Amino acid sequence: MKNQAVFQVPRFLVIVAGFVAPTVLFGQHTEHTEHAAHTVPTTSTVEPQPLLAQALRLQEALSFLGSALSADDTKRLKALQDKALTQETVTQIQAILDPYCLAAVSINPEARVKVARGSAKPVLIQGGWTSFLVKVQNDAGVTAQLNIESPNAVRPLHAPSQNPKVKDEDIISPGQAGNRFLEMQVYRNRPLTTHLSGLRLEYVVAQIYSKDAGQREAEIGFNIGQGTQDIGFRNTINLLFDVKPSVKVTFEVKDDDGSPTMASFLITDGIERLLDSTENRQNQPFHLWAAQQEFHYDDYKLPGRLRGIYPLPSRRVAAFDEYPDFFFQPQVYRTHGEHVQLPPGKYSVTFTRGPEYISQTRELVVPPNVSTFSTSFQLRRWIDLAKLGWYSADHHVHGGGCSHYDSPEEGVPPADMWRQELGEDLNVSAVLAWGPSWYHQKTFFTGKDDPLSTSKNIMRNDVEVSGFPSSHAGHIVLLRLKEDDYPGTKTIEDWPSWTLPVLTWAKSQNAVVGYAHSGWGLEPLEPTKDLPNYVIPKMDGIGAMEYIVTITHGAVDFYSLGDTPAPWELNMWYNTLNAGFRTRLSGETDFPCIYDERVGLGRSYFKPDGPLSYDNYVEAIKKGRSYVTEGGSHILDFSVNGTEPGTKNSEVQVKGKQTLKVTARVTANLPAQQNDEGKSIAKRAVDGQPYWHIERARVGSTRNVKVELLVNGEPVESTEVLADGTFKNINFSYPISKSSWLALRIYPSSHTNPVFVIVDGKPIRELRSADWCRKTVDQCWKMKEGQIRASERAAAATAYDHARSVYDKIIQEASQK
Repeated sequence: MKNQAVFQVPRFLVIVAGFVAPTVLFGQHTEHTEHAAHTVPTTSTVEPQPLLAQALRLQEALSFLGSALSADDTKRLKALQDKALTQETVTQIQAILDPYCLAAVSINPEARVKVARGSAKPVLIQGGWTSFLVKVQNDAGVTAQLNIESPNAVRPLHAPSQNPKVKDEDIISPGQAGNRFLEMQVYRNRPLTTHLSGLRLEYVVAQIYSKDAGQREAEIGFNIGQGTQDIGFRNTINLLFDVKPSVKVTFEVKDDDGSPTMASFLITDGIERLLDSTENRQNQPFHLWAAQQEFHYDDYKLPGRLRGIYPLPSRRVAAFDEYPDFFFQPQVYRTHGEHVQLPPGKYSVTFTRGPEYISQTRELVVPPNVSTFSTSFQLRRWIDLAKLGWYSADHHVHGGGCSHYDSPEEGVPPADMWRQELGEDLNVSAVLAWGPSWYHQKTFFTGKDDPLSTSKNIMRNDVEVSGFPSSHAGHIVLLRLKEDDYPGTKTIEDWPSWTLPVLTWAKSQNAVVGYAHSGWGLEPLEPTKDLPNYVIPKMDGIGAMEYIVTITHGAVDFYSLGDTPAPWELNMWYNTLNAGFRTRLSGETDFPCIYDERVGLGRSYFKPDGPLSYDNYVEAIKKGRSYVTEGGSHILDFSVNGTEPGTKNSEVQVKGKQTLKVTARVTANLPAQQNDEGKSIAKRAVDGQPYWHIERARVGSTRNVKVELLVNGEPVESTEVLADGTFKNINFSYPISKSSWLALRIYPSSHTNPVFVIVDGKPIRELRSADWCRKTVDQCWKMKEGQIRASERAAAATAYDHARSVYDKIIQEASQK
């Protein structure tokens, strides 16, 4: 590596176990003429044996990182193992390693840290990692962690976001964001240690990532804990980095039919540099680990496919980057002809476009000595539901709040969310303004489709009443609003403190409305595995709380499914259907709150009455001309005696005892062999993410899933189908003698809307469910009364009393039956 010219970066791409890592190690040998001030001082007061052992582990770590020492230096270092260990050994180790040092750190006996410039050239690569050594003279013998810091490496954004308006102290200006172009980390994973050893002399690996190309000055310092930095400007160094441009890699992206399209790309090199193997991610800044926390559960371990992500998520700032990639997602979205900046090297690229597509992974080798490079990706579907007349939709997506930042902008604009919709093949998305960043995000509301919408994809800005005074009583989704400010209000705090007035106001505009993330607060007071069950729910959350009241006022059109524990969601819905109500299902993700992995994790497929449009979408949801799925299974054309949900009022009238004919076309797609990730998902508790997933529906270790026929929520018939991605015709015959609702489900992956079978003109009445509903009204009042404003409490009490009287009447009717 002697006198290595910077433009010859590819010579440092070292093959490790068949993998070429796009990381470089820049150093200079003593023969290279440099100012004496940059010469690293040597020391002899250290034992040679532990220093050599550490140096050999250091060499192994650098090789693993794709940043090996030069062949000559590696040979010299290894040769020391066969020689007598003397003070000359100490001198030779330093002679080998010092030229690779960007900085020399000195920790005095009082544990004060100062730093000096090292001998290595300050050269970086755009969009990639460069490894340097840092020499540590530890006169205090401390065993703390050595941390690297820089004002150029602080977070370039403020997240997560929860405030209606960004606080002044959280604002990050464009200039500040632009000056935060570095990511830096001391490498602490094996074979190195997480902390200093206490040896008087040792070396650590500092890794530096630059977002930008060109000349960039950075201030770099070190500490072993807050307050340990030396004084008098001796604890930092200022370096002028020469950041070499990476390769502009253009993606040619073709859909299954050969047309250009947008797709999702996960680009990795398999080497984890930011997260320590021994540290809890939650102890580190959110922007560092957000993209690698896939789903949220206690025993989460970072999967290999999320190690070493490009472009680096923690440096993504959608507001200013060429492409608005989200920092909390590992993937990026690119359409045909767009590009990513990558250093030369070998990468793994996983590409897909939502759950109707087959996820594919292939190797990408970016060659050296080029400025541009092109590569192509051919997408493959396993199903195309739009061709069958069924369109996908997610009614609960946010452009602000939760994982989104609120600075440098208060969330992201519709154009950024549009890319997410296209990249996940959503035909319709409702982007909802809500409490966090409300005053900025509501400026995108027009009461019309966003101008980016096309004949195949539609996006509209609507509202979720969340982070408002009524939130305790359940978050509500308001679709197809014409006006987004409740009458007489100027701020969020002015809105009603319970949900019925808001629902009534929205429906007066012909909006279609329902409760969000239904299961939050519906966990039963006592554990049970029964579904349906008659254990009263806690009613202590923000899901379908006052739903139990407002359905008796005819104020609810749909019930959300897909983003909270399945039995908690379904039990409320089943019991209210059993009491005679007819609320329809709609699928949601609550992106990026419950899920920030991607939009459309919970979705509806609907068959519109006419062409694809937002009006026809919400009307299909209102009528139940839809089903809900997480994407791994589909139940099409479900019918009872020829009547499908959403047609003929979803109703079949019969006289006396009849045998019903139930038919459907069903498909599901599972890997032939369950992998470790699938096994992990399948065994998780009901309250562990992902709540709905096809792996949870797998029958044992087979490739089968069970299709169940439900009558009033109870499975009465079932059949297993092979989840090989092909359609199967399902037929059931069921003798019916009382009014009931019927549905099909693949639990917990997909669920149809119901068909209501009315026998001899009598309503559906299940006594135990009606009694459950009546008691749940009381539990809701008990939990929510105190959070309703005193000025509104009398009206709310009247509404609750109305619900009680309705259920009392239903109980009486059910008892008479």
